[in-house]
Amino acid sequence: MQIASHVSGSLFMVVAPSGAGKSTLVNALLAQEKNIRLSVSYTTRQPRPGDVNGREYHFVAPPEFEARRDAGEFLEWAEVHGNYYGTSRKLIEDDVRSGTDVLLEIDWQGAQQVKKRFADAVGIFILPPSIAALEERLHKRGQDESTVITRRLLAAGGEMAHAPEFEYVIINQEFASALSELTSIVKATRCRFARQAARNASLFAQLGIHATIR
Repeated sequence: MQIASHVSGSLFMVVAPSGAGKSTLVNALLAQEKNIRLSVSYTTRQPRPGDVNGREYHFVAPPEFEARRDAGEFLEWAEVHGNYYGTSRKLIEDDVRSGTDVLLEIDWQGAQQVKKRFADAVGIFILPPSIAALEERLHKRGQDESTVITRRLLAAGGEMAHAPEFEYVIINQEFASALSELTSIVKATRCRFARQAARNASLFAQLGIHATIR
C-alpha cells in the first residue's frame, strides 16, 4: 500500500557513493532547516570513531537485524559492502502523516524500495566532481583501511550509474554551492500544491480552492 500524496510531510532520499560528501551536506542542511528529521537507520556495520548508537545508526548484530527484517519492520533494507542497512517503516509513516519532513540517507537499492511505498518521495543524488576527488576524500577522512577504500571506489561506478533514476543531481564540487542547491530542493518541495494544501487546509477552503489532490 502506498502512502497518499496529500499527507503534509515530505520524504527526501539522499544517495551518493561513499566519499561524495553526503553526510556533511545533510548535517549542514539539518542545522539550518526546521521541521525536517533525519531518519536513523539500523545497521550491522561496526561503529566508526565518534559514532553514537541511536544518533548515526542503531547498531545491531546480524541476527537481530534479520529478525526485524523478517518481521516486516523495515520500509527498505539492503546489504552494502558486506553490511545490512534498514529503515524503520512505522517511524517514517508516522512522521510524514503528522507533517514532519523526513530525510533518508540510503543507497540506490533502498531508494528503489522506498519509491514503491512513497511514490512522491524526492530523490537526490550527490555526485563527486571526479573519481580522483572521490578517492582523495576517502583517504582524507581516515575511517577505512586501504582495501575498503579500493572496494568503495570499485563500487562507486555502479552506484553512480543509477543517478538517472533520481529527480535531482547535485555535484559536490564546492560545498557552499552544493548546500544551497540541496536547501533549494527542500524549500521547493514544501511549496508543491499538495503539500501546501495539506498544511493549510483551512486557508485553502477560505480562499475557495477545492482542487482535488491526487
